[in-house]
Amino acid sequence: MIFLGVGANLPSPRFSSPRETLEAAVRDLGGAGIVSLAVSRWYETAPVPISDQPWYVNAVYRVETDLDPVRLLEALHRVEAEYGRVRGEVNGPRVIDLDLLDYRGLCRDGAGDGAGPVLPHPRLHERAFVLLPLRDLAPGWTHPRSGASIDRLIAELDPEQTARPLGS
Repeated sequence: MIFLGVGANLPSPRFSSPRETLEAAVRDLGGAGIVSLAVSRWYETAPVPISDQPWYVNAVYRVETDLDPVRLLEALHRVEAEYGRVRGEVNGPRVIDLDLLDYRGLCRDGAGDGAGPVLPHPRLHERAFVLLPLRDLAPGWTHPRSGASIDRLIAELDPEQTARPLGS
């Protein structure tokens, strides 16, 4: 299975809410051969690290594609740019964030020829805004590197992280 994390805390130029932006972006990924199979509940989440920026909306999508991880990440970055993502401030506010979380359990360090994504996402195990929606889709998921269950990873999260399900 392939999982994408999506999040935003600013409206985009084309849509009035971060959630509308994210839903449209995932639909647009279909043009790159990335098919959405399922989506978690949507969550309202505090910024990590805690700051005075607006709260985020986050979800996780299960997708399928024939693209390899490098091409998939390139497609995600292309859609982010089309939706107004400007890379700059780390952990800053954003109109869109599309992350490749897990690509069929593959482990990659991103080094060497054709670098590309580190897999699984190097910080997914530290983030309530990823783990809670991921558990909605894959309650039996285990971390490909550590073998830790998703429930164990959630239990080990910093209690300062706030993530609560949004209404439909």
